Amino acid sequence: MEVRHLGRVDYEPTWRAMQDFTAARTATTPDEIWLLEHPPVFTLGLNAKPEHLLNPSDIPVVQIDRGGQVTYHGPGQLVAYVLLDITRRHLGVQRLVQLMEQAVIDLLAEHGVHAEGRRDAPGVYVDGAKIAALGLRVKRGRSYHGLALNVDMDMEPFGRINPCGYPGMQVTQLRDLGISLDVDAVSARLASHLGRLLG
Repeated sequence: MEVRHLGRVDYEPTWRAMQDFTAARTATTPDEIWLLEHPPVFTLGLNAKPEHLLNPSDIPVVQIDRGGQVTYHGPGQLVAYVLLDITRRHLGVQRLVQLMEQAVIDLLAEHGVHAEGRRDAPGVYVDGAKIAALGLRVKRGRSYHGLALNVDMDMEPFGRINPCGYPGMQVTQLRDLGISLDVDAVSARLASHLGRLLG
């Protein structure tokens, strides 16, 4: 598995690059994890309802091909895109989601923070507040998209949406839990946990 640290990159070209990678890969193409940040953007999944986008204002909105509803990406949020041949790894989609959640849960546990996943709303939560959102697309047994972990960011834009389609859902981040790490440091730890669990 190859891990790529891409820095801060625009959303739409990165999404198209994931699509192209997935379409072109063969049975022997190594799996990849892309770790990065995006400039401010709202993304709407395949099932997204417009009423969950309350007031986008000046932040761009992109309709995309992952599952789920609306979410926000911005600087200070670590995004991990998992480009896996899940058939080759003998993984189902639900199991992949669980392993991605577990990577975040294990990262938080290193800092004494208890977190958990939810069956009814995929993601990772601390005391009921969402700290990581998940959304995937699987085509012909190959996954792309992934997870977004709030590290140290401006949280105001989450108030412009119903996060993941849930009105009033609270959202949190590592900084607010007393974890003072930057995105690069969190990226290295998350890559380690994902590699261990998915490898």
